[in-house]
Amino acid sequence: MKKYLKYTKNFYFVFTFAFVIWMVFIDSNDILTQFKLRSKLNELEKQKEFYLERKAKIQAEREELMSNMELLEKFARERYLMKKESEDLYVVVEQ
Repeated sequence: MKKYLKYTKNFYFVFTFAFVIWMVFIDSNDILTQFKLRSKLNELEKQKEFYLERKAKIQAEREELMSNMELLEKFARERYLMKKESEDLYVVVEQ
């Protein structure tokens, strides 16, 4: 027991112990905060992958629309309710 008490009276031991306690539990960058930030980073990286895949899909659809005039006309009619002068447009709303 005297051996351990000898170390507790050492200034460097006390300072190092206090510093470790401060960094692990009290500081604004403690272990819990780092864990939360790491999980948030992983979540954001998953969202980034999702949005990059979605962006690639939308760009492919856009290229297809711009290259095919019939498909572009179909898209405009369905999405924006466009019609020709001689046509009547009926919108059916499902309940």
